[in-house]
Amino acid sequence: MAVKSQPTSFIRLKKKRKRKGEIAMATNAICSPPLTTSVSSSSSKNLIFAKKTLVLSSSSCSGMGASKLGKLSIKKRSGERFGVVKCMASAAPSVLPKALLFDCDGVLVDTEKDGHRVSFNDTFAEKELGVTWDVDLYGELLKIGGGKERMTAYFNKVGWPDKAPTSEQERKEFIASLHKRKTELFMALIEKKLLPLRPGVAKLIDQALGSGVKVAVCSTSNEKAVSAVVSFLLGAERAEQIQIYAGDVVPRKKPDPAIYLLAAETLGVEPSSCVVIEDSGIGLAAAKAAGMKCIVTKSGYTGDEDFEKADAVFDFIGDPPEERFDLAFCGSLLEKQYVG
Repeated sequence: MAVKSQPTSFIRLKKKRKRKGEIAMATNAICSPPLTTSVSSSSSKNLIFAKKTLVLSSSSCSGMGASKLGKLSIKKRSGERFGVVKCMASAAPSVLPKALLFDCDGVLVDTEKDGHRVSFNDTFAEKELGVTWDVDLYGELLKIGGGKERMTAYFNKVGWPDKAPTSEQERKEFIASLHKRKTELFMALIEKKLLPLRPGVAKLIDQALGSGVKVAVCSTSNEKAVSAVVSFLLGAERAEQIQIYAGDVVPRKKPDPAIYLLAAETLGVEPSSCVVIEDSGIGLAAAKAAGMKCIVTKSGYTGDEDFEKADAVFDFIGDPPEERFDLAFCGSLLEKQYVG
């Protein structure tokens, strides 16, 4: 039985219109999904544009790889008007990204609350530091890119544990040892497949690989942790075709664009030909500073962040019939610049 619900994706519109819309929520699959290669050509896309205004027409919808404009739905929220656009893709776009670049935590897997945070706390407990990061505190700490940087900033603010050394160099080594143990605990969670892939991740990666689009994961997390996510949750066959840029591979972490610029350079593609999938404000800032298109898929900790500069915002990627976007949509962002 179909369940009616309010639209979860919104764009602002200049003109007032009102109709009803329906969507369904997707569920996660814990096991590594089978490889697929087809690019969806008929599923509807629920789209959020971050721009304040957007002029919609059949031609603009065609610019998104679609043949006609679907249903418009208006809902009033917090004194403003938003709407849902469903565009029906009729054919693959003439342009595809040269590279599809994914963040890891919050994009491939919603790892932060029940993965990294738990692993940090288990490490603090093992070392008897008397430190616990609750859910809300960790959400604030996520504004700092990188686990080592996160711990350092926290201890600098609230005070270092009694068991911590006092010299700057020894504290760096202390933080590095904590982060190493935290990574080991996190990898154990991933290897047990206790954290599932987010909906649509495997589908979009398969579409890219099957179309000759290069795929990479660009993360501030430890390289071993990112590799574990890719290998255990996406499977060995996909992992062999995915480049990983993570951890201390660059001296400056997000929101600095260094990791995305490094990926474009080593993959041999222009930044302007890349599409990034991110979930956070600092990741979005890094992608845009690198001169790349960026789609945001909101995660558990980032739903209320400001994504006005994103090229598009969704709740997740999604698998049919709850698909939000596909590779064709990613390509359409390179064909047309949407402005408010």
